[in-house]
Amino acid sequence: METETQHILVVDDDTRLRSLLQRFLRENGFLVSTAKGAAEAREAMRSYQFDLLIVDIMMPEETGLEFLSSLRQESSVPVIMLTAMGDTEDRITGLENGADDYLPKPFEPKELVLRIKSILKRAPKEKTEISEKLNLGQCVYDMQQKELLTKQGQVIHITPVEQSLLNVLGTKSGQIFTREKLAEILGAGQSPRSIDVQITRLRKKIERDSKNPRYLQTVRGKGYMLLPE
Repeated sequence: METETQHILVVDDDTRLRSLLQRFLRENGFLVSTAKGAAEAREAMRSYQFDLLIVDIMMPEETGLEFLSSLRQESSVPVIMLTAMGDTEDRITGLENGADDYLPKPFEPKELVLRIKSILKRAPKEKTEISEKLNLGQCVYDMQQKELLTKQGQVIHITPVEQSLLNVLGTKSGQIFTREKLAEILGAGQSPRSIDVQITRLRKKIERDSKNPRYLQTVRGKGYMLLPE
């Protein structure tokens, strides 16, 4: 997919910032739409298919985190969160709610573009020679289609980061990956701590008991490994 066909939605109640981001992203070859809040964003998403959303956390009526939480019930579109709060816990909260990346204000627009490009590189469902399906008890992960399904064929929504985790771990089932190595492979601002958050989120989707995982296991002092049936 070429950059000029990639459509980004900027959701922020700050009119000046929306305008600046729209202009800068367009100068970098993206199609850009804007929304001043969650309701307007939903309306835009009913009319257009977006490749990525940039969402401000601090918005009136419905916060960015509330919007993201509801969005993740029906869509795995990549989301970058923006906020004036730089506290680590705020970043973790965003990741726990399904964000793919997090950028505190103020930020360099060039850094935002780099993060967008990094996320979009792994977001498309590209054709690969991988055809293996991972049997994970109550669900199945299709490594080629990057889809997580129940045994009854219902789609379980997972984010591009979660897709990448399952593909990396599933390609080498039984091999231990350190948190640092997974963060390096996934890129886009990931850290060992954020990998822990992503693993926790993923376990809630694939494990019958996420606190006692059967498939996505922790190897104490070493890292994580996937053990499909």
